Amino acid sequence: MSRLDEFNAEPADVAVEALRACNAAPRFAAELVAARPFPDADTLVRRAGEVARALPWDEVSTALAAHPRIGDRVQGSSAEAQASRREQGSMGGADDDTRAAVAEGNRAYEDRFGHVYLIRAAGRSPEEMLAELRRRLANDEDAERAEVVEQLAQITELRVRGLVGA
Repeated sequence: MSRLDEFNAEPADVAVEALRACNAAPRFAAELVAARPFPDADTLVRRAGEVARALPWDEVSTALAAHPRIGDRVQGSSAEAQASRREQGSMGGADDDTRAAVAEGNRAYEDRFGHVYLIRAAGRSPEEMLAELRRRLANDEDAERAEVVEQLAQITELRVRGLVGA
């Protein structure tokens, strides 16, 4: 049985818990579980992205609260913590100046927008994440919320794809 078949067949509460590690917004897991069964992983991943992009801001805020700061050493053994460590793996090779600049940027970002700086870290270098952080600090509130939602959707898609082994 494939991981997608297992996901489609497992009890709703088990599927919800698995999905919460992909996106902590309650509506996200509820909508995906209600849409089961999925015919293939691509359909599931596409739907996950659609649901994430349609979340109201209060649900996005809930999801943001589950994400660590870029550059922080993520503790714990939860699925969320493990995913964050994998996704932020490139930060381990960052030089001291880049680490310090990211930490400073995180503080400025949180002061400006009131939540953690969220970026799809997978596939990005520390320098790329820092450049994006600096660029996004110039956004107005609406533009930044749109960027946050898109980054959350991309992270969610990657995690859901990993969940079903696709």
